[in-house]
Amino acid sequence: MRLTLEEYSKHFKMSKEMINSKIRAKKLNYIIEDGVTYIIVTRSSLNQDKRKELYEEKKVTPKKDEKLSTLKNTPVQKPAKSKTTVAMILSLYQKENQQLKDKIIQLETKIDKLIDDKEQMLRDEMNKIEQVYSQKDKQLKTILELVNAKISAEKEQTIHEVETLATTEPHQEQKSEKIIELKSYLKTLDLENYQKKVIKKRFLAVHDKDVRVIKQNGKLYLDFSKYDYSDLLEY
Repeated sequence: MRLTLEEYSKHFKMSKEMINSKIRAKKLNYIIEDGVTYIIVTRSSLNQDKRKELYEEKKVTPKKDEKLSTLKNTPVQKPAKSKTTVAMILSLYQKENQQLKDKIIQLETKIDKLIDDKEQMLRDEMNKIEQVYSQKDKQLKTILELVNAKISAEKEQTIHEVETLATTEPHQEQKSEKIIELKSYLKTLDLENYQKKVIKKRFLAVHDKDVRVIKQNGKLYLDFSKYDYSDLLEY
């Protein structure tokens, strides 16, 4: 036996919202014909009074097509009604599930692409940072090489000055004749004090570049046996 939603609501004292909820939860058996939902109930679920009442209502209320056929006294051929079967419902569910699966696959693909793009950006940033540090390391290495070269040159010059002075130590008499301190030599010259200061500043300005000037213990020495100092002593 089948009942419409209104009939089911009336006889079972249940709201249409509750009936629709039970239909969605598949707690009620139903069919759909021509867009009308019918709920299938067994006669055993209806007591005798309800069965009689339903029978009387259906007997008193003829269908629209039957009224027309009675008025015209002609038989009415009912159109074939398409019944909604369980197979059709399962097919619809399967179609919806497939659509959901396709959407999930698309979302997963987009997520994977975003993750790959982010990882590539991180790799690019790491490469840039490594390049910057590599360039800094090269610059630092160059600076250290220049500093070491300068220190080595200063050491060689100091060794040269020490060796020059050491070679003169065994010959103290010759040293007094050949090598003389600049300050002592200037005292022997007939010059004014300001002139002596100018000459001394001239020697100090070139002592680390001019091999003729020997510096030891903060004092400047001249070797007249090897070099000519006329250009530095000129006033």
